[in-house]
Amino acid sequence: MTLQVIGAGFGRTGTLSLQQALDDLGFGPTYHMNEVFVNRSHVDRWLEYGDTGTADWDDLFAEYKAAVDFPACCAWEELYEAYPEAKVVLTVRDPASWWTSTSTVIYPTRTMFPAWLKRAVPFTQRWLDMVDKLVWTGTFNGRFEDQAYAIQVFENHVETVRAHCDPERLLVFQVSEGWEPLCEFLGVPVPDGPFPHVNDAKSLKRRFAGIRWGTRLAPAALLVAGAVGAVAVLGGGG
Repeated sequence: MTLQVIGAGFGRTGTLSLQQALDDLGFGPTYHMNEVFVNRSHVDRWLEYGDTGTADWDDLFAEYKAAVDFPACCAWEELYEAYPEAKVVLTVRDPASWWTSTSTVIYPTRTMFPAWLKRAVPFTQRWLDMVDKLVWTGTFNGRFEDQAYAIQVFENHVETVRAHCDPERLLVFQVSEGWEPLCEFLGVPVPDGPFPHVNDAKSLKRRFAGIRWGTRLAPAALLVAGAVGAVAVLGGGG
């Protein structure tokens, strides 16, 4: 396979909906941050990209036709040059609502995992390091919490993509626009069903909250289970 669609939009601009839409239109599998959890060795590749600015894109995306969301959008310019036949979809939304959504949904994942889990599952720490290197430090220079600064980075990114890309290869797209502009741009028929709208902020917050509390309660649960087991063994030995 070779990349046919490059998603240049930041996370929280409808990238998961775009992933599903591209899959539905025949441009999948589509790479998304979620794929990093499926292909855990990719974390080290992205960390290397963060250090060197280079990567073997053909190998990294060997099984994908499209790539959207972080971390792929951090390399949009390199991908644009590496795949001259690929089209670019720049997902956008209101900058203020984007910052609010990102700051309340994604940014808190930096502190979501307790220390014991990062020690027990080294991938967790490497994933956090990768996101920090490419996104919070690499893209926002450690200043994401400064709303005005982060929004300026977002707006500058949109303008840079617009200025750099050949207009015939670029679609600036809001997922609220639905199938028509995306399908026209990609040259495919409009499906009968509704455009996918996934990754609702409320459901994602609930999921992350469950992970946060679950991982913090797990050690206590293990202790209780151990104590119950010990009591059972002692009781059974009479």
